Amino acid sequence: MFELPEVETVRRDLERDIVGEKVKSAEASSMKVLKRYRTRKAFTSRLVGNKIETVTRLGLRLAVGFDNETTMVVDLGSSGSLRRTANKAEVDRVTEVVITFTRHGQLRLLDKDGTSEMFVVANDSIAAELPDLETLGLDPVSQPVTWTTFGRSLLARRVRLKTLLTDPAFVVGIGNIYADEILFHAGLRHNRMSDSLTSQEIRRLHRALVGTLHDAIKHRGTSLPEREFIDVSGNPGEYGSHLMVWGRHGELSARSRLPIRRVKFRGTWTYFCDTQV
Repeated sequence: MFELPEVETVRRDLERDIVGEKVKSAEASSMKVLKRYRTRKAFTSRLVGNKIETVTRLGLRLAVGFDNETTMVVDLGSSGSLRRTANKAEVDRVTEVVITFTRHGQLRLLDKDGTSEMFVVANDSIAAELPDLETLGLDPVSQPVTWTTFGRSLLARRVRLKTLLTDPAFVVGIGNIYADEILFHAGLRHNRMSDSLTSQEIRRLHRALVGTLHDAIKHRGTSLPEREFIDVSGNPGEYGSHLMVWGRHGELSARSRLPIRRVKFRGTWTYFCDTQV
């Protein structure tokens, strides 16, 4: 799945680019990403005539707020991509949804694997449609948190650090890639117990968490061969060249000049440096 930096990159681009636009027409090529509908028209008819007022984020979902008190929810999954295009631009064969505005082109959803989803919901029904939002944990990008608040939440649990970081009930939007990077920058091993950290280590982990996420957003997310991320303008994320340990097994660590190691942890590879304790 895409992680928080990728989804936030798309959100910021859309907020800048489509707020104020009015939907002229909408088309869906199949039912692949319309999992909550029986017909394509049941979805597209709820878009036409609406003016976009906001673009926010609900955990790892994008929320496009309209002027009629409805919201279009977009879950990019692990293969979805939103693109801003001109009306006459060639339509990619994996395009699932095309939304045409009265001005300034189109917004298209591309998805070769069908892992994404789009639907429209009344604003007062969002909680009912997305009950998992109630269980989401800290969101250090949209709602900054102090290291003391973070530390109290951390010490209240007894869990392996990587398990905790990748738990959306603790912190939103961190998967294997950013968890390994955060732990490297904090100098902490993935299998340390969360309640074993000292105050200094909690500060380091908090700083690494916030810093890594913001750096990844600044570099517009991570695009990898096994999980390609393309932004709204059609460009790949650039943070992959800044990764310090993830996917760099056998390369020399920038910190120790010893080979980066990897082990299987909960069924997936975890990358780390011997300086992490």
